[in-house]
Amino acid sequence: MEDQTPQEQASPEVQKRIRASFDRQGLMSHLGARISHIALGRVHIVLPSRPEVTQQHGYFHAGATSAIADTAGGYAAFTLFPENTDVLTVEYKVNLLAPAVGDHLEAVGTVLKSGRTLTVCRLEVFGVQDGRQSLVANGQQTLIRIDGREQ
Repeated sequence: MEDQTPQEQASPEVQKRIRASFDRQGLMSHLGARISHIALGRVHIVLPSRPEVTQQHGYFHAGATSAIADTAGGYAAFTLFPENTDVLTVEYKVNLLAPAVGDHLEAVGTVLKSGRTLTVCRLEVFGVQDGRQSLVANGQQTLIRIDGREQ
């Protein structure tokens, strides 16, 4: 999903830190999700369609949809945090707007306000089928910066 506002590319160091952290996430690996875009304050995560991430009607499961939304927002915030810090979700809310269908889902986390301690992100999830995108979920998230953690 392309945003209308240009995003500054994250430095190679920030991208490396984000990817290294993401690679340690067992759930994202289990789901088959991957990071597709890292900019300062914005991260995209793609989840390919497969039976293991669907519910009984064949739609992407709300848990998988919400998990990639939460993770995209967390890493969007993390792009703005200094080294030797970490990020944890304090709360998030996701509205499921339509059945999540497509070749894959793309979650987009965008920082709305980055503070010294708390950061707020917009969460969007798009179903993508044959290159056409449809918004299937949106939400908001609050994250906390944890200082002094090893990466």
